[in-house]
Amino acid sequence: MKRIAVITSGGDAPGMNACIRAIVLTASQHDIEVIGFRHGFRGIVEDLNQPLHPNDMRLVSQRGGTILLSSRYPQFKEVDAARQAAAVLDQHDISALVVIGGDGSFRGAHHLDQYWDGQVLGLPGTIDNDLAGTDTTIGFTTAVDTAMEAIDRIRETAEAMARVFLIEVMGRHAGFIGLHAAIAGSAEAMLVPELEPQPKLADLADSIRRARQAFPDSSYLIVVSENLWPGGVEELARQLTQATGTTCHSAPLGHIQRGGRPNAADRILSMQLGQAAVHAVLDGISGHMIGVEQGHVVRVPLHLTFERDKQLDSRLVDLQLGLQQLNFASNVVKESA
Repeated sequence: MKRIAVITSGGDAPGMNACIRAIVLTASQHDIEVIGFRHGFRGIVEDLNQPLHPNDMRLVSQRGGTILLSSRYPQFKEVDAARQAAAVLDQHDISALVVIGGDGSFRGAHHLDQYWDGQVLGLPGTIDNDLAGTDTTIGFTTAVDTAMEAIDRIRETAEAMARVFLIEVMGRHAGFIGLHAAIAGSAEAMLVPELEPQPKLADLADSIRRARQAFPDSSYLIVVSENLWPGGVEELARQLTQATGTTCHSAPLGHIQRGGRPNAADRILSMQLGQAAVHAVLDGISGHMIGVEQGHVVRVPLHLTFERDKQLDSRLVDLQLGLQQLNFASNVVKESA
């Protein structure tokens, strides 16, 4: 093994740089060269290569984003794009490619694996935490921390003004950030895609009305996952304002959740997975994601990471819904008194 390549693909996630650092340093210990391609799969097709040396890795773990840059490249679904990428990798005498990314990136890695003889490995890098086969993904815990800090700040001004806020968090089509942020932020209610049945507008409005009657000088926060309510969180806030007679403010957190320095947990996870990826290359593994389950590094076939749905932790769902019910019960008791 003489040379491996690494890319970051799709949405950036805090911790990607720490993962790159671990790959480069571990590879160096085994006399393996590392080449990075900028802008993900597009960078391979267009040969946007740059050597990565251990000396380049000083102080990169603390940085958010990705030093290799990223992009979304839907054209990579085409056979010709995969074959062009394979030709570029062979031209550089690359034996293995490590892809740091999420669902779409792993689909691209699996696609390339069909048209290239080298090893292809995936490392889970997405704030959405929606990849099956790993308990957590690079960037997820930092995104939750960022969302929690924003919720805490909104809570303070909401409490000062006794206001109702609907806070929209990211997650694509999964509710992991929404669930964890709702629990950490002590939200009175949450809306995430996995809830069955979904709370109806009338139920949300009734809960707000009861809370306002019981605690007129207090705040009320609802955490809402993106891509969930038709028209978005602004439309939901408008409908609830109309239904309750109380002004409901919308606060989409947006891309602030993807930026910033990775927290300690994400830095450690990233370094652990980066090192494990090089060891998997040395073991001849291909077509797999390197993840973690119950604290142990695991190797999962790439196609299983996006062909199966990853479920929310039912215990955490029950925790949040139970706390919401307790809050509702306390309102009823206050009203009765």
